[in-house]
Amino acid sequence: MKGRKPELATDRNALDKIAPPPGWLSKHAKAEWRRVMPDLTARRILTASDLGSVECYCIASSRVRELEALLRVAIDPKLFRMQDQAMKTARQLAAELGLTPVSRSRPSIREDGNADDDLSPLDL
Repeated sequence: MKGRKPELATDRNALDKIAPPPGWLSKHAKAEWRRVMPDLTARRILTASDLGSVECYCIASSRVRELEALLRVAIDPKLFRMQDQAMKTARQLAAELGLTPVSRSRPSIREDGNADDDLSPLDL
């Protein structure tokens, strides 16, 4: 996921109520869901079809915590690699969902309602 991330914008089909976490999520994943969903719902950027991405983010975030607990009792290089991959996945999904400081700092909607049309150097 290199390069400039697309700006998040409100969606007319956005969820207007906080969806409950799926029952099959782990304890940590459900806790993360409950932590991020109020903000995501308030920003009106999530539709029903985006919930899979939220689920994946919550699972990856939960996996980081679960692997950390395992690493406290058993130092295993495989666990370190698994945790590193889970952190990368969680970070990428967090950026896509607008859960990082950088992604939140991007303007999602211009105040004048126009598309972001930067002038080309050739436009005079």
